Formats: sequence, C-alpha cells, structure tokens
Amino acid sequence: MEFETRTEGNVLRIDVLATRIDAACAIQFKDRMRDLCADCPERVVLDLQRVDFLDSSGLGAVVAAMKFLGNGRRLELAGLTPKVSKVFRLTRMDSVFTIHQSADDVLDSGSSAA
Repeated sequence: MEFETRTEGNVLRIDVLATRIDAACAIQFKDRMRDLCADCPERVVLDLQRVDFLDSSGLGAVVAAMKFLGNGRRLELAGLTPKVSKVFRLTRMDSVFTIHQSADDVLDSGSSAA
C-alpha cells in the first residue's frame, strides 16, 4: 500500500494512494501507519480522497491507527468519498473522528473541523 506524507508544523498529512482499504490490505495498512506515525506530531490527517471502498476490515485498520496514536495525538480524516463517508456514518464512527472536507483545507487554515 502506497502513501505520501508531509509535515507542516504540528500536522502530519498522510495521503492514501490506494483506491481500497479492505481485508486484503488491512494488515499492511496498519503496519505502514504504525511506521509513519511512530514519531509524528500531535495531529495526523489521513487523506482518503482516493479511497473509493472501505470494508469492515479497513474501518478496523483506521481505528487501530487511531488507537496506536494514544493520548496526546489524534487522527483526523479528510476527503472522504461518498461511499467511505457512508461507512463512517452507518457505524457512527463519524462521531469518533474529526472529519474534514479536504486535507488541503486543514493545512492551509489550521482548522479543526469542517
């Protein structure tokens, strides 16, 4: 699974370059997120604009990444496609994560939620 990252101030932006996060790649996603977030700043914005499909394993992998960050750091989501957004709404995980319209908005404005 491929990612692009950049850090600006206290924000690490992680762009997921895959179109799916599902059972076939969930473990790889979690492992890679652990590597990327090992020494990250207090805010991590996961840009999911390219992800068109997320199943329960993918959702679990995103939650595992959030838990890995622990206290003092937070995982925020950005750029959810309609299908992915629906998964977060149906599971009520949209109340657990801060969700932004786009990662660019977060980095440009430093806003906390859309």
